[in-house]
Parts: sequence; C-alpha cells; structure tokens
Amino acid sequence: MKDIRLMKGNEAIAEGVIRAGCDGYFGYPITPQSEVLEYLMATKTKERTGMITLQAESEIASIHMVYGGAACGKRVMTSSSSPGISLMQEGISFMAGTELPCLLLNVVRGGPGLGTIQPSQSDYFQAVKGGGHGDYKMIVLAPASVQEMYDFAKLGFELAFKHRIQVMVLSDGAIGQMMEKVELDEQIQRLTDAEIKQKYPWATTGKTPDRERNIITSLDLNPVKQEIININLQKKFKHIEQTEVRFERIMCDDAEYLFVAYGSSARICQKAVLLGRERGIKVGLLRPITLFPYPSKELAKLAKQVKGMLSVEMSAGQMVEDVRLSVNGAVPVEHYGRLGGIMPAPDEVLNVLENKFIRLSVNTPRLCLGIKKIL
Repeated sequence: MKDIRLMKGNEAIAEGVIRAGCDGYFGYPITPQSEVLEYLMATKTKERTGMITLQAESEIASIHMVYGGAACGKRVMTSSSSPGISLMQEGISFMAGTELPCLLLNVVRGGPGLGTIQPSQSDYFQAVKGGGHGDYKMIVLAPASVQEMYDFAKLGFELAFKHRIQVMVLSDGAIGQMMEKVELDEQIQRLTDAEIKQKYPWATTGKTPDRERNIITSLDLNPVKQEIININLQKKFKHIEQTEVRFERIMCDDAEYLFVAYGSSARICQKAVLLGRERGIKVGLLRPITLFPYPSKELAKLAKQVKGMLSVEMSAGQMVEDVRLSVNGAVPVEHYGRLGGIMPAPDEVLNVLENKFIRLSVNTPRLCLGIKKIL
C-alpha cells in the first residue's frame, strides 16, 4: 500500500531528499522556503537515515558546505529563496567549474531587492543562463505541483550524478506553500563510503595506494588548459540538451493557439485552456518541465501548426525570449506577465490571448481594476 500524505510543497521536497538517500542539507531560513529546513530538523534526519541537517550562519556558508560535501561524493542539497540564491552564486560557479553534483532549490519570491514574500518567476534568467560568473549551465527543473516537488528530489540527484552537474529545482512561493496529496516512494539507502569510492572515483575520499590524490579546484592559470576545460563543459551541456529535455503537451494536437508556461503559471494556463475550449477556441499548452535544457525543438514543431503563442509568466518577460528563439520568427509570440507577487487568473490570460491574436473586443473588469498597465 502506497504511503500517501497531505503536504506543503516545501515539506514534500524535504521528505523527497530524505527518501532519495541525501547525505546532507545545509541551509539558512528565508520566507517562503523556511519549511524545508524546519521539516528536516523536525523529522530528525540524523536518527532516521544518518543524514546531516545543519543551519549555517548564512547562505554563503551554506553553499560552500554543499561544495565540501559534494567534493566527497555525497548527495548534498541546499535551498533558499531569491535574495539568498543571489548570495550563493559565487559558490555555485565554483561548483560548475569543478563539475560537482548537487541539488539546489529556489522557492522564488518577488524582487528585485528584498521585494516581497509572494510568488514570482523573475529568477528565470538567473537560473537558466548561469547566475554566477563564467560560461556554465545548470539543469533546471520546474515543478508545477506538490507531487513534482517531491519527485524532483530523486530525479534531481539522479541527473546531478549522471552528468556531474548542479541541478536546480526552480519553484515559487505558491507551489512551496500549497498543500496537495503526495505519493511517497520507498526509502533509498544512503551510499556507504566504500560504495562512493567505487562509484565516484573523482571524489576526495582520501589517498589510497592505487591512485594519485584527487584535487578538486576550479583554478587553472594555464589558458590552454582552461580553454580545454571550458570546451569539455560546453560539450557536456550540448549532450544534456540532446538527451534530457522534458515537457508536457496539453491539448496541443489540434491547437491553433498555444500558451507556453511553467510552474504556477502553467497550472493557471491549464485551466485557461479548458475555458478556451468551452468558448470554441482551439488552444493548447506547452509546459516546459526542464527550463534548461529547453524544449526548443518541440516549440519549433508547434510553430508550424499554430497561429500564435502566448508566454505567460509571473515576470516582466524572461522565458518569452527563449520561446522566440525557439520559433525563430515562424509564428507571432507575445508575452503576458504579472509582477510584484500577483498571480493572473485563468480567464484573464485567456482574454489576453483573444485580444492579442484573435482580436476580439472581449474584456473583463478584472483587467482594469487597479492596473494602469498590463505587461
């Protein structure tokens, strides 16, 4: 019989990393993701599986503790929300340069600056384009449900160690705080030190007689060697683009218009698709599950079929740039976004689609109340 629980998104991913065999969590509280740390502390992970849970003195300390744990071949994780993730960028870049696997969670809140604790999607560029210095990428998973918050813990670790890369789960305050039913898997046992030495020969597990010391560093002052390192990284990113793309198609087979949205915005657009179908509008939804690698080829295919695409985001317009690059001018692409922690309603985004592409003069009062300009 399956273990089914009612959980918050933040609690679900915390339970997910425990059951995925995580060795250590290092983090610092910040709304709206503090329940991750609180849940791990309350469940007493050390007694339960041997997993270390530690509240660091800052986000900067947290990411460098993750760096150390990952260098030893351990399954390690940190979580934060937008301002905290910004503080971690140097450490993330160091890990990219040393190809250390780890799991990162960003429960995005509105910005810039301290902004608000309400949900947002304005960290898209930071996540998918490489938020720190240097030419690097992370795999970015975008959950649209509490179940996916749980599922992406295990998937994130699998992808991280498969490709020796950092994996970010890019959530938002709504999914982090909402409660839904979650189906839980059986516990995966943490690897022993002997198993780590066998599976991950690159890890710093101590000098043994049969090999040289493993030295993990992102520093190499020889420009020829540094270029080779970068070229190999780019080859890996290209391979990931070819093999790890994930997306969901919703009513796309006969669609004449298309919403493109991820996370909470995708949930809103899924309802808007149903409303549109009731009005006789053949509209579908393409939901990117991986934001890097991005489902560009699937969007290019759909561009041959539909008359227009609307990128719906809780931002001023970030993912829309990747949508436009994907279709390469083959079809009109528009953006609709709400800012400051405001979430659009399904009928709202459907009316925007109609006004931008079908050019009906249909409007609803909610589009006018208290809003001077709609992005």
